[in-house]
Amino acid sequence: MAEDDDTPPKKAKKTLSLSGKTLSLGGGGQVGPGASPAARSRGAVAAATRRGVPVGPAVAVEVRRRRAPTEAHEKDERDESGHLSTQERETRERALRRAMEEESSTALPARQPTHRPKVRSVPETEGVVVAPPPPPGPEQERSSAPPDRPEQVRERVRRGAPPPRRPSVQRQRGGGRITVTQAMNRDYDRDRGPSLAAQRRAREKARLAAMGPKEPAAKVAREVTLPETITVQELAARMAEPAPQVIKTLMQMGVMATINQAIDADTAELIADEFGHKVRRVTDADVEVGLEGAPDPEGSLVPRAPVVTIMGHVDHGKTSLLDAMRATNIAEGEAGGITQHIGAYQITLPSGQKITFLDTPGHEAFTAMRARGATVTDIVVIVIAANDSIMPQTLEAIAHAKAADVPIIIAINKIDLPGADPNKIRQDLLQHDIQVEDLGGQALSVDISAKKRLHLDKLQDAIVLQAEMLELAANPNRTADGIVVEAKQERGRGSVATVLVRRGTLRVGDVFIVGAETGKVRALLDDRGRAVETALPGQPVEVLGLDGTPEAGDSLVVVADEARAREVAQYRQRKRREAAAALALKRRTTLEQLLARKAEGEKTTLPVVIKADVHGSIEAITGSLEKVVEENPDIDIRVLHAGVGGITESDVTLARASGGLIIGFNVRAGAQARLAASQAGVDIRYYNVIYDIIDDMKATLSGMLSPALREEALGIAEVREVFRVSKVGNVAGCMVTEGLIRRGTKARLLRDDVVVWTGGIAALKRFKDDAKEVREGYECGVALAGYNGVQVGDIIECFDVVEEARTVA
Repeated sequence: MAEDDDTPPKKAKKTLSLSGKTLSLGGGGQVGPGASPAARSRGAVAAATRRGVPVGPAVAVEVRRRRAPTEAHEKDERDESGHLSTQERETRERALRRAMEEESSTALPARQPTHRPKVRSVPETEGVVVAPPPPPGPEQERSSAPPDRPEQVRERVRRGAPPPRRPSVQRQRGGGRITVTQAMNRDYDRDRGPSLAAQRRAREKARLAAMGPKEPAAKVAREVTLPETITVQELAARMAEPAPQVIKTLMQMGVMATINQAIDADTAELIADEFGHKVRRVTDADVEVGLEGAPDPEGSLVPRAPVVTIMGHVDHGKTSLLDAMRATNIAEGEAGGITQHIGAYQITLPSGQKITFLDTPGHEAFTAMRARGATVTDIVVIVIAANDSIMPQTLEAIAHAKAADVPIIIAINKIDLPGADPNKIRQDLLQHDIQVEDLGGQALSVDISAKKRLHLDKLQDAIVLQAEMLELAANPNRTADGIVVEAKQERGRGSVATVLVRRGTLRVGDVFIVGAETGKVRALLDDRGRAVETALPGQPVEVLGLDGTPEAGDSLVVVADEARAREVAQYRQRKRREAAAALALKRRTTLEQLLARKAEGEKTTLPVVIKADVHGSIEAITGSLEKVVEENPDIDIRVLHAGVGGITESDVTLARASGGLIIGFNVRAGAQARLAASQAGVDIRYYNVIYDIIDDMKATLSGMLSPALREEALGIAEVREVFRVSKVGNVAGCMVTEGLIRRGTKARLLRDDVVVWTGGIAALKRFKDDAKEVREGYECGVALAGYNGVQVGDIIECFDVVEEARTVA
């Protein structure tokens, strides 16, 4: 054993190889052949590190156990090594060293070793095998990653970890994906290139730079029309300037205004001058100048369909006549068989001639509707029942037609009924200055039966003949204007207006102003509910797309743009508010009237909220209620709000705050509104016939009226003696001359026919006994309550106050 310990280890043979062959280096002679491969590997690496041999990331150190060579193999190696001289071996080592250096410089030019690696021999049976670096690829040649530090290399070699792969430039472009190894490595640093967005921005910047600097646009001086008031946004739009710049200029002037705030014309003029624009001042009324356009030249006029209004007394067959000519059944859809609002329809005769009909209500509540129908029509057809006489609404329709200077055609209906006498109707018309052609006059008359469809063609011929005499024509090639016949609000469609086109052609997409509301035509529907693209003069259509519900009778005018429509609408809304304020001021009572009313007793006031299906119904209801108030000065019906559409929660809230009720005419309350009304105790009443509203309101007001006090005379007594009674005062000894004197009733003391006292009778005695009443011819003693100034010769009138219930007529 001592001999083995003193024997030095066998010197290892040097083995060199390149390009896939094994390179074996000497192990330093400290690891014996009996050590494990891992120990020999650690010893070889430690020895290489102590001797300064650099181990880069491109060199892999591999420890492997070689097979024990055979004797023949050892002999061949010894023979081969034995045939090489020292000079030849050194030459091979230098060649191998140069090859390794060239290969290392090609793959990693920035990490050239500053010293030569020392090749040391290792035992043949076991050794450290260092594999050469792989040939550099195109990605490694293009890599620009910074070199690794020596301590990092040594740490990786100590751990036995492979060197990190360096990503290519293409993979790094735009921040490409990285591997898990790269993500987990703290020392990994990608070579970030510009992103695609940055490259696009750079190209755009270069393109703009090549185009050269842009020349500033020339300032355009515009003529700005300024009304008395204008919003900041509208002023900016008219000047074509940014609204923030206008607000900034206002702030510099000391005016703090938002974009939707209105400023006066003087301030707006200063702003326009500041921006270099010219100003044209106009008044508010000037916004409507030129709204309806110039008159049409004669050559542009073409014949149009006549507009015929059917009028007459209630239940004389107006709607049935229209049904017969349209082959429809409108009358069955009306509540109680009574027309509640104006209906507009158009029929086409077999000859191709078109006629537009307006069906107006006949009962007295719709006077305003009949008057409006007479103003928009060309011909008035007055329907009179042959079995009836000329009624008040018939005379009213005749008066409206004469006031509008419209030709009249008399249609005597129901000639098929027993007792029909058309000649009597013609004779009765003479009393009202209506002379038909059969009696030598100008008015056309036709005997018809709407139910049996008798002589309807004669009535149509009479209408066509009258239209030809009027020479009705209009220009369809201009901006449209018309008149609103009816307006209502429908669920899912919003505000809907029935419009009769008078001039021009109304098209889908037109911007218009109607009354104080604006809108843009979203859809046009004819009288049968079919969608149409255009509406010609004389044609009634339903217009959808209104911003609000207009009033019946408002004029619809198509304008150039929405700014013009808003300007006119704002002016009209302001004028309506001023008119309403003036009317409220006119109705306001003076101090004297207030004191007089206080002395007489306050009026009984009934606040109501009215909601109806169309605006014409609202007119009729409010007009009828005003008539009831005029006929009964002791009552007052105050309309809190009147609108078109269903009953909402806001209506319930308004009625609750005022203690009133809600009238719904052909409308209903929603579920939320019904719940709110039930909780608040608000009374909602539904009607579909206007007569029922009037009767119900009268009954309601009658119940609210305080009873009338009526004085009922009982008797008269003459004072003949005055007695002084202790604890009672003066007692008048009287003789009952008329009627009777009753205890507990009222009494009036007259002296020389002048009332000096009024009060009650405190005590009544017959001699010394109390009496309930004393009749005529008997004496009695009367003590007046709280009065001792009675004198001989005075007259005592005894009366009672009776309460009587009052009713509204």
